Amino acid sequence: MKMKQVAFLFLIFLASQTVHSWKKDEFRACDQTPFCKRARFRKPGACTLIAHDVSISDGDLTAKLIPKAPHDQDQDQIKPLTLSVSAYQDGIMRLKIDEDPSLDPPKKRFQVADVVISEFETKKLWLQSASTEKINGDDGGLSSVVYLSDGYEAVLRHDPFEVYVREKAGNRRVVSLNSNGLFDFEQLRVKKEDEDWEERFRGHTDTRPYGPQSISFDVSFYGSDFVYGIPEHATSFALKPTRGPGVEESEPYRLFNLDVFEYLHESPFGIYGSIPFMVSHGKSGQSSGFFWLNAAEMQIDVLAKGWDAEGGILMPTEQSPIDTFWMSEAGIVDTFFFVGPGPKDVVKQYVSVTGLPAMPQLFSTGYHQCRWNYRDEEDVENVDSKFDEHDIPYDVLWLDIEHTDGKRYFTWDKMLFPHPEEMQKKLAAKGRHMVTIVDPHIKRDESFHLHKDASQRGYYVKDATGKDYDGWCWPGSSSYPDMLNPEIRSWWAEKFSYDNYVGSTPSLYIWNDMNEPSVFNGPEVTMPRDALHLGGVEHRELHNAYGYYFHMATAEGLLKRGDGKDRPFVLSRAFFAGSQRYGAVWTGDNSADWDHLRVSVPMVLTLGLTGMTFSGADVGGFFGNPEPELLVRWYQLGAYYPFFRGHAHHDTKRREPWLFGERNTALMRDAIRIRYTLLPYFYTLFREANVSGVPVVRPLWMEFPSDEAAFSNDEAFMVGNSLLVQGIYTAVLLRAKHASVYLPGKESWYDLRTGTAYKGGKVHKLEVSEESIPAFQRAGTIVPRKDRFRRSSTQMVHDPYTLVIALNSSQAAEGELYVDDGKSYDFKHGAYIHRRFVFSNGHLTSSPVGNSRFSSDCIIERVILLGYTPGAKTALVEPGNQKAEIEFGPLRFGGQHAAVAVTIRKPGVRVAENWKIKFL
Repeated sequence: MKMKQVAFLFLIFLASQTVHSWKKDEFRACDQTPFCKRARFRKPGACTLIAHDVSISDGDLTAKLIPKAPHDQDQDQIKPLTLSVSAYQDGIMRLKIDEDPSLDPPKKRFQVADVVISEFETKKLWLQSASTEKINGDDGGLSSVVYLSDGYEAVLRHDPFEVYVREKAGNRRVVSLNSNGLFDFEQLRVKKEDEDWEERFRGHTDTRPYGPQSISFDVSFYGSDFVYGIPEHATSFALKPTRGPGVEESEPYRLFNLDVFEYLHESPFGIYGSIPFMVSHGKSGQSSGFFWLNAAEMQIDVLAKGWDAEGGILMPTEQSPIDTFWMSEAGIVDTFFFVGPGPKDVVKQYVSVTGLPAMPQLFSTGYHQCRWNYRDEEDVENVDSKFDEHDIPYDVLWLDIEHTDGKRYFTWDKMLFPHPEEMQKKLAAKGRHMVTIVDPHIKRDESFHLHKDASQRGYYVKDATGKDYDGWCWPGSSSYPDMLNPEIRSWWAEKFSYDNYVGSTPSLYIWNDMNEPSVFNGPEVTMPRDALHLGGVEHRELHNAYGYYFHMATAEGLLKRGDGKDRPFVLSRAFFAGSQRYGAVWTGDNSADWDHLRVSVPMVLTLGLTGMTFSGADVGGFFGNPEPELLVRWYQLGAYYPFFRGHAHHDTKRREPWLFGERNTALMRDAIRIRYTLLPYFYTLFREANVSGVPVVRPLWMEFPSDEAAFSNDEAFMVGNSLLVQGIYTAVLLRAKHASVYLPGKESWYDLRTGTAYKGGKVHKLEVSEESIPAFQRAGTIVPRKDRFRRSSTQMVHDPYTLVIALNSSQAAEGELYVDDGKSYDFKHGAYIHRRFVFSNGHLTSSPVGNSRFSSDCIIERVILLGYTPGAKTALVEPGNQKAEIEFGPLRFGGQHAAVAVTIRKPGVRVAENWKIKFL
């Protein structure tokens, strides 16, 4: 009993530590990470490998990498490495480098499974031949050149070894690897008697039974001015240099999934998720990308101009690229080069490898209300009724860890939540849903059926000695299912059936937290690197993908629960490349301060750019108590996040929208209502992401790729191609009452609230109002809305639509609307409505996109025109030759000061049909 008490007190101590601010010394810096320190010590030109035995084999360009210089007897023998270059449709090159299995290495290096989708392999181009050429500056050396696409070639230079993609016309390089000679591959070998491979950090010992096995190399992006991507970091959208002239704090961008409480903004430190995918962009308006499929810890330097001046290395081309340096603790080289050339092309190429984002259910695109924790069923009912009392729409109410029986997931606290099914059904009667939390740590309690089953089956991750790994998390002593194993993922998925998850209903969905995985007493608050998974794979080799596999298994469970008919909703904190296929993510445990509001924009932009289109930040900040102005500003900005959720720590004061006085309640209500008004537009954008990978929320340069003023702008963002939004990131007392907003392009922009037109291509100094943040509709676009206020999105399904037409200088505009049943997979079989609206020459037409089979009685209730040159007073609606009056009507309902705009009321056309409205 005493041991249990000691253990419990230890857990309380650990938990108390976690709610305080981030402690830098709890986590390793590069100089405390031996593989990073070794790699950074290397000088340009240090790589002596050359490509040997170059040939075409099985449709690939293959070679052996061997040392050029004779072997030094005092050093370990460098064995040949295998290299293959593969070409795929759409201009994608794959480069793989590994140890030669025929030379009997001590173990097989881990290759990340279940990330590259099976459809990608069907797009492989089987190379038939390679041409050989001399490249200037190679001193007679040879390069092998193979076809990549109509406009691009892949090149393998033999001596020194280098791989790059170039344009056929003019041979302009796009992306290259090892142009600076920094490639290094630490081969697995047998330990010598006098060697100590162990690593120690803050009382933890990593046994490292296979010794050093890191890989590092340089990657160069040509014709680029900025690089972006490689989440997750709380830093600027355009990645700042981490090494070289003018860099003060030289710490690389770290990719290592960690449970970091109150993380710092403006830090390259890695937090909850990792996607080793980088995108470059430059003045030419062109983009390129690079992805390394590797789930081990990674450190990435962005090198400042002149970083290699001391090395005296002559670049093989006069182009001045952006150089980057990639370092990983383990794994293999499995890399993908994306040629673009447009920014949307790069994103499409990346998701063709890792998979398209899932199509969310309609309800999940609305507002979510969460807190650690809503106390009991009475609290849930009270919060739900207060939303109705204050006329604030919402769709989902969340329950955190305290709803369970002693942190045993898939259970309910019988005192606090005695009737969970009845509670969920009350919410469902209003069209609302519930989300409960399910984390990966399983309480080690012999009376807990889940632990007993997992233990008996041998389903837990093992420690370095082969015993079930035992770590500390919320329940106390816990073990973690080995999610690398597909059999265990299937077992986990079964736990979400209604029979297994007693008290769950069809309106209940899931939240995966702590899945980095978080281990309170582990090294760096995570699992030891020498823990063992399926097939003897060390945790160091797959760490960054653990949460991904957990997310995958949970989503599969909800899919099975609904017999494959119901789209899952699963929110995950940890993520990896491919997580977009399984649900949403959020930016983790942020803080209630203005800096975290500000940094949420580049964080969400970066996630979208790297495939994670369904993401957001905790509105109001998880830690701390936001002042009312900050909370209002966060709701006004968060209404445009793809994932829109308010959340807070249990030590904070309650902060539901009605607790800050009538005026602030009205402002937050208005912000949430704007989201609901725009749900048809958001849902259409989610469908675009689902078929193309193009994110819902985008950087300005994705829509204006040649506009240099947009390249480093991460205060503002685009929602689709039609809306531009910029937050207000400081309190009134700390700033002037004006905001500078850059509006790109040559066409006008219309203020969403007033309809006022502003010229594009310039910075506007705008008066700041407490009522809203700057938000504009781009001239030449049509945005669909629903203007009737309901309790939830599901109650809006049959409501009529409004079309807002923002005319450009040619008096033209276009836009789209996508509609389906909002919940099933029937859309994959044609059960949807997809319409294109075009206004031109005084006519508004609706025409179908694709062949769809879905019916709707919804009508277009209003057509609003911005920038319309007055003249016509009536309109003719075809078919039917019905006349409709043109008048001035409100631009939007609600708010303080209703602006008016040219409006056609009740044209009487159905959203699912072809029609034309002529302005007479």
